[in-house]
Amino acid sequence: MKILRLILLSIVSILIFSGCQATLNTPTKPQIDPSLPTVTGLKVLSDVTEVGFEWKPNYDERIMGYYVYRSSPNQQTNKLHRIATIKDRYSSHYVDTSLQPQTKYYYRFSSFSKDKRESVPSEMVTVTTKRMISSVVYLKAIVGLPNRVKIIWRPLEYPTVSAYIIERNDLSSMKWKKIATVKGKLSAEYIDTGLKNNYLYKYRIRVKTCGGLISKPSQIVEASTKPLPPMIENLRATHNLPKKIVLTWNISPKKDISYYKVYRTINPILFYSYYAKTKDNKFEDLINENGKSYYYKVTAVDKDGLESPRQPSAVVGTTLDIPLPVSITSVKQDSRSVMLTWMGNDGRAVSYNIKKEYSGKTVNLTGINSFSYQDRDVIPGVEYKYSVVAIDKYGLESKPSEPVLVSIAKE
Repeated sequence: MKILRLILLSIVSILIFSGCQATLNTPTKPQIDPSLPTVTGLKVLSDVTEVGFEWKPNYDERIMGYYVYRSSPNQQTNKLHRIATIKDRYSSHYVDTSLQPQTKYYYRFSSFSKDKRESVPSEMVTVTTKRMISSVVYLKAIVGLPNRVKIIWRPLEYPTVSAYIIERNDLSSMKWKKIATVKGKLSAEYIDTGLKNNYLYKYRIRVKTCGGLISKPSQIVEASTKPLPPMIENLRATHNLPKKIVLTWNISPKKDISYYKVYRTINPILFYSYYAKTKDNKFEDLINENGKSYYYKVTAVDKDGLESPRQPSAVVGTTLDIPLPVSITSVKQDSRSVMLTWMGNDGRAVSYNIKKEYSGKTVNLTGINSFSYQDRDVIPGVEYKYSVVAIDKYGLESKPSEPVLVSIAKE
């Protein structure tokens, strides 16, 4: 019994020692089993970032699967690393993804058994991925459009193209900004809207594939947006016309002006509201008030709806005010008549009316073309009140003069 215990203890010690040795001395190199079937009949199909492999199926029951070895990009053939384990002996295809475009790689395949022994490696396979798809080779920008730039390009004929990425630089920054993705291989234009007027922009295009790959940028094109029409010059407003103010200005030098906009306010420090539009370089503002003033600004609007800047300072226009009242300079009377003499104060009068009041009556004497009038229709012993009104060539009447009272003496 004692001998048996010693034997068992020795066996356990050997097993423990052997187990420690297996864990510590795991081989770093593949353990080759020459009897395992070698992978043969390798075929390769490469793309930009992927390589597909196919080999001759082998259903030997000793095979558990396959190991795939690959070099690092553009590295030597003797530095291959295991990159994949295919755990099914019935497989005969493999795709290596996420590779670098236009790069050389080396591959070997081996089969492995249940105890992780490997067959003799397959022949070395050299694969170079395809170059990255180029961007568009023809790109043009249409300049002089209002608030926008139109860019056109020649679509690529590559079957994997899925979209075009539009990038813009507005000169205020060194960075390029992605502004749109135009889907469709046959797409050929993009209109960038909401831009500043009379501003220069740069554009370039990247091509996107169905697999999500993005090309390098195309050549750069520049485009400037359409400038605003120039500010209207020589804006003038009248001050001497009755019941209206007439605005005039120089015709815009731009040939595509559609109309002019008139803005008006009663006070230059207040908001100028849009008032009217006209196709002529003249506008009549009809106002049923005398001596009424308004402040004006005028802009030009082109066929694309672009509007010129307003004048920094407004012009003021005024309707013609009524004439100034006359001044009665002398009054003479006797028992048979009254002689009135007056003078105008602004030289505008072309005729005069006299208002004559007496005994609760009012008589208007009109059409007087001189600076005096002799009233012979008087009654002795009656008091008369006279006032004179001046009338200009437009029919505007002044306020009455200061009245004068005359008492006719009895004979």
